[in-house]
Amino acid sequence: MAPKRGVKAPVAAAKKKTDKVVNPLFEKRPKQFGIGGDLPPKKDLTRFVKFPKTIRIQRQKRILKQRLKVPPALNQFTKTLDKNLASNLFKMLLKYRPEDKAAKKERLLKKAQSEAEGKPAEAKKPIVVKYGLNHVTYLIEQNKAQLVIIAHDVDPIELVVWLPALCRKMEIPYCIVKGKARLGAIVHKKSASVLCLTTVKNEDKLEFSRILEAIKANFNDKYDEYRKKWGGGIMGSKSQAKTKAKEKVLAKEAAQRMT
Repeated sequence: MAPKRGVKAPVAAAKKKTDKVVNPLFEKRPKQFGIGGDLPPKKDLTRFVKFPKTIRIQRQKRILKQRLKVPPALNQFTKTLDKNLASNLFKMLLKYRPEDKAAKKERLLKKAQSEAEGKPAEAKKPIVVKYGLNHVTYLIEQNKAQLVIIAHDVDPIELVVWLPALCRKMEIPYCIVKGKARLGAIVHKKSASVLCLTTVKNEDKLEFSRILEAIKANFNDKYDEYRKKWGGGIMGSKSQAKTKAKEKVLAKEAAQRMT
C-alpha cells in the first residue's frame, strides 16, 4: 500500500561508509591537461592533418572527374583490363624485358672481346618489349605491332587519347591497363605511357594468342559501345539525398492530383 499523506516514510538504515585503504607509499598525482601541463594521450589525428598540396590536388581532381560529365574519348580510359588477365599479360611482358644498363655493358664488353680475338659477333636481334610513344606509333602505322598496351593514368591524357582509334583503324589489338608505373617497371623506367609487342617466342605463342583473343573481345570489339558512353555526373551523397527527397515530394504531389 502507498503511504498516507502527511505520514513520513520510514528512514532507511544509513549505510556504513567503508574507509578506502590508501597506501602511503603511492601518492596520487592526477594529470593536468591544461596549457603547459601534461601531454594528452595519443589518438588518431588523421582528420586534422593538413596534407601536402600535391595530395590535396590529386584528391580534388579525382572528385571533379566524378562530378563533371566526361566525354567518351576520355571515359574509355576508366575501362581497364581485369585483374586476372592483367596479371597474365604482365607475366608475359616480364619475359621480354629489354636489357638494363649492366646487361648492356656486359654484352658490349663480350662483343669487344670477341672482335679483338677475331671471332664473328652474334648478330641475332633479341625479342623485347618496345616502348616510347613515337616508336610505338611508328610500329602501329607500319602494321608491325601485334599488341599495344596503354596506361590509364597518362598525364596529360591527350598524349594517348588518339591511340585506341589508331589501333582499331589498323586492326591491331590494344588494351588499357592500370598504372604507368607498372609499365615503366617492365622497361626499367619510372613510368611508361605505352608498350608494344611485335613478336613472341614459339613457346609463348599459344598463351599469347589466348591473351589476344580476350583483349580483342574486351576492347577492339567494344570500341563502338565505348565511343557513345559518357562518364562522370556522379554527385555526392548529400546531393543525391536532396534529389531523392525532391523526387519523393513531386511523386506525392502527382499522386494527389490524380486522386
